[in-house]
Amino acid sequence: MSSTTSPSFGMPARRPAALLALVLGALTLGAAPAPAQATGTTGAAGTAEATVLRTGLDVAVLGRTAHVPVDAVLNDVRAPGDATRTTLAVSLDGIEEGRPVGILRADAATAHATADRTAAKARAEVAGAVVRLPGLPVRPLLQARQITAEAVCETGRTPAANAHVPGSVSVLGKKVTLTANGPTDVTVPGVGHVRLALSQSTTTTRTAAATALDLDVAVDPLALGVAKVTGKVTLARATCSTPEAQAPDVKPQTAATRAASAAPVGRNLAETGGSSTTPYLLGGAGLLVAAGGAALIAARRRKG
Repeated sequence: MSSTTSPSFGMPARRPAALLALVLGALTLGAAPAPAQATGTTGAAGTAEATVLRTGLDVAVLGRTAHVPVDAVLNDVRAPGDATRTTLAVSLDGIEEGRPVGILRADAATAHATADRTAAKARAEVAGAVVRLPGLPVRPLLQARQITAEAVCETGRTPAANAHVPGSVSVLGKKVTLTANGPTDVTVPGVGHVRLALSQSTTTTRTAAATALDLDVAVDPLALGVAKVTGKVTLARATCSTPEAQAPDVKPQTAATRAASAAPVGRNLAETGGSSTTPYLLGGAGLLVAAGGAALIAARRRKG
């Protein structure tokens, strides 16, 4: 017989060979490892900032015809990294007829900020602080024994912020006992008015901020050619933001791990003596046997 087809099976003689190649290719693909997935990226460091003193004042001089901004900053540090600054005084020139004005003097004043990929922390502390304004050479705006602000932002934890002003302070020469219930107003006739906000703190899911003292100032000393001083003075402020979480690394999958993940829950392949590749081997072996049998029959018919 010269026919290349088998009447009994109805399949070309070359199909067993093609089927065999297909099975081998399927087994090869099943055994090849999957391409590696991209690994996670390293999280960004947090941020922290601490400041002992910051002023935003407007000084009206020469019969209020000229305005001089007073933007003084003492011990302002920022992170990422690790930064510490200790300065005990800050003064400005060119306000009181060319004479320097000492805005702040302190027995101790430190600002510290540190931030990395696990935590961000800031702390501002001042002891024995004396704050003065232009036009008030004798009577200080504020005197305080101890002022502290701290903010902490750690991965996996709720941010925290705290500010402390223990005891009393002196404002425009008057002793004031501060409370956390609300702002405290201090008025001195012929001098001016000051509103103090004590120990303010705010937190969110990723940030924290603490301010020991905020002073809203409106002073008219009527001396030294200074007509009026208005604005804000902030003592001991600390802020932070939580570092971004590090994404976990994703390992590449292989055929074995894919088969294991697809196995029924509660069955252990080791209990049956099989492995994760057993289904592939059994299926491939069955196809090979069927393909070999078909090829043998086809060969015998061609020979007959």
